Amino acid sequence: MNILKKLFTNVRILILIAFLLIAIVSIHPNPWHEGATIRFVTKDSAANLAGMEGPSSGSTPMGKETIIAINNKPVTSANDYYEFVADIPPNKTFTLQTNDNIYRLITKPEYKITILNETETQTITTEVFDEELNETINVTETIEVPIEEKEIIGTEDIGLVVYDAPTNNIRKGLDLSGGTRVVLEPEEQVSAEELDIVISNIKERLNIYGLSDITVRSTRDLTGDYFVVVEIAGANKEEVKELLAKQGKFEAKIGPEVVFKGGSDVTYVCRSADCSGIDPNSGCGTSPEGWACRFRFSIALSPEAAQRQADVSRNLEVVFEGTDDYLNESLDLFLDDILVDSLRIGAELRGSPVTDISISGSGAGATQQEATYDTLQNMKRLQTILITGSLPVKLNIVKTDSISPLLGEEFIKNALLMGLLAIVSVAIVVFIRYRKFSVSIPMFITMLSEALIILGMASIIGWNLDLAAIAGIIIAIGTGVDHQIVIADETLTRKTIAYLSWKDRIKSAFFIIMAAYFTTLVAMIPLYFAGAGLLKGFAITTILGVTAGVFITRPAFAAIVEIFNEN
Repeated sequence: MNILKKLFTNVRILILIAFLLIAIVSIHPNPWHEGATIRFVTKDSAANLAGMEGPSSGSTPMGKETIIAINNKPVTSANDYYEFVADIPPNKTFTLQTNDNIYRLITKPEYKITILNETETQTITTEVFDEELNETINVTETIEVPIEEKEIIGTEDIGLVVYDAPTNNIRKGLDLSGGTRVVLEPEEQVSAEELDIVISNIKERLNIYGLSDITVRSTRDLTGDYFVVVEIAGANKEEVKELLAKQGKFEAKIGPEVVFKGGSDVTYVCRSADCSGIDPNSGCGTSPEGWACRFRFSIALSPEAAQRQADVSRNLEVVFEGTDDYLNESLDLFLDDILVDSLRIGAELRGSPVTDISISGSGAGATQQEATYDTLQNMKRLQTILITGSLPVKLNIVKTDSISPLLGEEFIKNALLMGLLAIVSVAIVVFIRYRKFSVSIPMFITMLSEALIILGMASIIGWNLDLAAIAGIIIAIGTGVDHQIVIADETLTRKTIAYLSWKDRIKSAFFIIMAAYFTTLVAMIPLYFAGAGLLKGFAITTILGVTAGVFITRPAFAAIVEIFNEN
């Protein structure tokens, strides 16, 4: 009873227990979690039209929307979902229930379109402003268009990509979950700022195409060359290469007319504080829904683009909204022919070939801080689109990896099995060496604690667990065993210094441990940058593991050994 009291009143042991509880809460284990978790939603699909949206990039695995029933029939896995949609007919209405909402979807027919060698006459009426009459008149014209013949050949994909519902918050990398990894290298030297623009453009493009479960990051190798690493779960190699290989197309339109394009038409986009940010004239204010803010930044067009804008806007009407007046058409921004935003055009720009213009927009949130953040994020997104209608530098694909989800499942099973066998084997060897359960059992518990804390820390910072990271965990636990043996030897077997106190012996052990810790830390720093960042997972988990071990688990182990063996 006295030993238990000492164990649960020792500060080092209480710190270990606290970190274990934090790790368990962060990991959020739930082996009974069933369903089909949504990986991403295709834009303009039946699911998207029903109001479904893909998960945000920062959402936790357990926090993602999960399908639990279709037409009141339970869905326990991704296979249940795919079996249902495989045979569903076109123009069929069904209900899809998730853990967040109930949606009503209507399947779209998939057509085979044949262009016949015939044409038909169509009459089109457009509104044109007549300067002589000073009014808008209708102009009718007749055109010949080819005749199309449609034939229903099946049901269009409803637009959902799902996977088996996760049972914890540990994010699995491509090695374990399956997907595609692409390493891109700029064709020419770029600055860090230019690389940030490239990354923002890639994220924007991939999000537009419905690929939300993505990681896009920059890295450098040991020679200082920059790379862009793109990881997309659930997408095949061909889809990703198609999206990343092209530089993209940006167009700004007023109605059907293109007024300027990305690249040479936009000569300057302000990103500094003196000409971009929260609009000082509008600022932030409250509304029934919460807070709203407006942003404003300036851009410069080439003279040719400014003239096109003047020619197209000359015949537009002016409409009044409150104290502001705008043109009756918006400036629509398209990326790869997909509408990404619409902006109001100030009335003062009608028919005027102005090269310096202001772009404005808004954001909203529950609080002023949230509204400000949302507004600035929207502004940054628009700035990125205007700067990078096409990528400022061509990217070459250096390496492409595609991994099957089934292979990832085998990796996980084998890693867990081998890790458990290794821990048990070490505990047995330690017991044979010391012949004391008071050493081998605490060592076994400490090794399990280190693995749990590392996984908890990874889930908190949102780090993806891949094979390199698993290797890092093994290294961290291995160094932990070395350190625990040093502690055990210093406290139990060094007869030559028997006159030293327990505190002195532990201090001697931790001097050795800290020297080994800093040696490991220094060794991991080059690996963080090596191999275009592909060894970053190994370096990070090793650093996290040995840090948690040195400052949390190994002091607790020393306290346990001291309490059990002090008499």
